Amino acid sequence: MKHSHFLSILIVCVLLFSGIAWFFVSHYHALAPAFLLSVSDIRDQIPMATSTVPADAVNTTDMPLSVPDGFTIEILADDVPGARVMVLGPQNNLWVSQMTEGAVSEIQLQPDGTAADKESIFTGLNNPHGLAFDPFHPNMLYIAEEDRLSKVDVSTSEKTLMKVADFPKGDRHVSRTIAFGPDERLYVSIGSTCDVCREDDLPYASVQVVNLETGELTPYATGLRNSVFFAWHEVDGSMWATEMGRDHLGDDVPPDEINKIEEGKNYGWPICYGNNIHDTDFDTNMYIQNPCGNTAPATIELPAHVAPLGISIIPESTVWPEDYWYDFIIAEHGSFNSTVPVGYQLVRVPVSIDSEGNLVTGKPEPFMSGWLDTDGRALGRPVGVLIRREGMMYVSDDIAGVIYKISYHTKDVVDTTNDTVMLDGLDESGTLSLDLSQQDVTLTGKARGTMFFEASFPVDLVDENGNTIANGLATATGDWMTEDFVPMHIVLHYTSSPTTPTGTLRLYKDNPSGLPEHDATVFVSVVFTS
Repeated sequence: MKHSHFLSILIVCVLLFSGIAWFFVSHYHALAPAFLLSVSDIRDQIPMATSTVPADAVNTTDMPLSVPDGFTIEILADDVPGARVMVLGPQNNLWVSQMTEGAVSEIQLQPDGTAADKESIFTGLNNPHGLAFDPFHPNMLYIAEEDRLSKVDVSTSEKTLMKVADFPKGDRHVSRTIAFGPDERLYVSIGSTCDVCREDDLPYASVQVVNLETGELTPYATGLRNSVFFAWHEVDGSMWATEMGRDHLGDDVPPDEINKIEEGKNYGWPICYGNNIHDTDFDTNMYIQNPCGNTAPATIELPAHVAPLGISIIPESTVWPEDYWYDFIIAEHGSFNSTVPVGYQLVRVPVSIDSEGNLVTGKPEPFMSGWLDTDGRALGRPVGVLIRREGMMYVSDDIAGVIYKISYHTKDVVDTTNDTVMLDGLDESGTLSLDLSQQDVTLTGKARGTMFFEASFPVDLVDENGNTIANGLATATGDWMTEDFVPMHIVLHYTSSPTTPTGTLRLYKDNPSGLPEHDATVFVSVVFTS
């Protein structure tokens, strides 16, 4: 009799589970990529990063992930399950939080930009997410777990975590992201405990400032349901954050958002979303005045349910095309609460600067896509974005467990004339000696005005293995609107050490048209000294 009852209960449970599964799969197709990986393995379809990228790798189109012309995709590290936040450490190594693994790992980067060993330095953590190195103490790493903030000196052999502050325990949203702002304060984002509700505890659904001496949290901005990632723009120091909207209002509302975060402002959640739209499905109260009248509207609206996470800003550099400077790159983790899968891509938000120096954002456009296969399953889900001035971008993928390296490669059309650039300090053979003991190196000389656009042109420094070890800008110190020689100075910032005793200084004609027939590069031989 007991066996019969057990069998009946088992049959009922199987039927009930099957019915629930059928309902969700038939009504929410987007659940498939969110929870079911593709039968293909993206690690078998994208090459591992190597010391050099062959010329025919540029614009490769036979890989599942696609990027604009001039970019290449490689896998930097392929054994990083749950990879989320990435930061560069004092030894130019990459530190990665692995939230589902409860770990923080260090990936050793070679001078050529490839990865060597990966080691899990901290384990047994409670949903570790945010990472930040102290700008005043470069070896001091801050780690944000779900319920606390800790710090550790990574230069010590013990690497002992010391608690700095307590965070409220999570529920719906357990990630805590941290970063030091240009004002040198440490910020933390704390998501809501629910999909949509009225929070009783202010630290939830907000961005807070952490007092590193006392551990006290001070509100900076509120009404933010789940702003998992944020960054500051290098042009004006403004703070920008991605924001996930609530669920269960349909496929098209509410929009996910990118917000310009300003101190003291309320961004509307839980009763307002998007362009100050009142959420009457949740808030049924009657108001004499518009309840969203004093909340900050979304700066940029994204499609509903794309789940924006990582946000990074393309810097002014010698390698990135000028058309990309200052633009946002956003990681759309991908939907699960919609009938058709959306997201699963990187998008680029064009940014321009108006005559008064204000940032003007354009319409988001796809930058890197292809994580959804033809069966509607996910090859992976992008999370964090880290952009380097050397013309490369790292993207973490918490489902495929990899970190991608996306690089931009300039088109080298050599200017063979010997009277385009004249640098001070060259020896009789035309070779320049550069001191490696300095972090920054300043060069002077002259270049013809045709090399400049808006009084500057990009410069970088590579060793004989092709590794970029420094970059900077040549800036005119006289009137550059001429074909004659113009005095200039160059500031180079070392980003890594050379692997060879000699290298090449590359000076690129600034070419705003982007047309290859207007490209030109001048090469100067370099000897490294210490």
